[in-house]
Amino acid sequence: MPFSSPSELVQFKNCFILRDHQIIREDLWVRDKKIINPEPIFFDEKIIADVQINCNGAIIAPGYIDLQINGGFSIDFSHNIENIENGIDQVANGILAYGVTSFCPTLITSSPQKYHKIIPKIRKRDGTSLGAGILGIHVEGPFISREKKGAHPVQYIRSFESGFQEVIDVYGQLDDICMVTIAPELDPDGQIIKEFNERGISVSIGHSVASLKEGENAFRAGASFITHLFNAMLPFHHRDPGLVGLLTSKKLPPGKQVFYGIIADGIHTHPATLRIAYKTHPEGLVLVTDAMSAMGLEAGTHYIGDQKVDIRDNCAVIAGTNTLAGSISTMDNCVRYLKEATGCSTVEALESASLHPAQVLGITKSKGTLDFGSDADFILLDNDLKVVCTYIAGECVWESEKSRCAVKRIIP
Repeated sequence: MPFSSPSELVQFKNCFILRDHQIIREDLWVRDKKIINPEPIFFDEKIIADVQINCNGAIIAPGYIDLQINGGFSIDFSHNIENIENGIDQVANGILAYGVTSFCPTLITSSPQKYHKIIPKIRKRDGTSLGAGILGIHVEGPFISREKKGAHPVQYIRSFESGFQEVIDVYGQLDDICMVTIAPELDPDGQIIKEFNERGISVSIGHSVASLKEGENAFRAGASFITHLFNAMLPFHHRDPGLVGLLTSKKLPPGKQVFYGIIADGIHTHPATLRIAYKTHPEGLVLVTDAMSAMGLEAGTHYIGDQKVDIRDNCAVIAGTNTLAGSISTMDNCVRYLKEATGCSTVEALESASLHPAQVLGITKSKGTLDFGSDADFILLDNDLKVVCTYIAGECVWESEKSRCAVKRIIP
């Protein structure tokens, strides 16, 4: 699609935009890679757009943010060590078609030697025409429960034997880590969680046998997220609901928001279970793909970390077992499935993949909204919520064959 230079004023017209928790018919204005307020343009600068884009009735929503993605397109972030930079680039480019403009490459439980090789090679960066932006690494393990390890290799699971020094010894470099998943029962006094927070790293709890009380202690210490709710944790019990009970807990600090990841692929979470979570606490629902290397590939055998994984019937399992190893769903499919399975509004479905993950990481001033001053990372959707175009920093970085957007350059 022909477009403009970053400094030009671009007007997206004939569209519906998601702003302030509602979809309204309004133009979207972009300049210098940001979404801008048009009023000063009209009344102070007294100028018109350099470029107009007729969106033909499309919905414009903030770009999707995936907080948990292990790989895709044959790439596994925990396995492809030698060519990890190229692998990251390949996935960052491939997920543009699914409306993802920012993501957190996720590493599962691995040896310290592997972390030390991989982590320095994955750096935070802005999105470009070549791929979605990297918000930081999500390290899922190795400080997790052996009983709820899922697909994580048990031989590398650790505890905090030497306190936070154990974290430094295991991961090495922490600068580009933005989120870590731990089992809260391993940090009963919350000191590890507090140390992560002081370093600007968000803490998620999961792969755990924690009780509700242990989960509440973790959130009081500074945890803000639950990794793939219902999966790899104790099942709900009426006398101790476990981590699921955090969705309705009354023992958290005033104003403390509980966010939780959901893999809405129809496999990891039954539709009825998904409805329970949504109806209980819709404001905290965050869609994640938990996608692994087979996302976008045909059935067969692939790897997640050092584990062999079979793909059959649109499901990823550890080879030779029925244990789920990860999702092969895409974020746009998760958005559509959430809406279909729960009957939630279009706004709620879209915000679960954009606003809510941005809130988890505390980046809503730049990502996850179409507010004035936000980064111009957004997507155009048709009425079925299928991605028509993906924009990063105001530039069209992907468009479908069915795109009907018309670009018009205004001649002074």
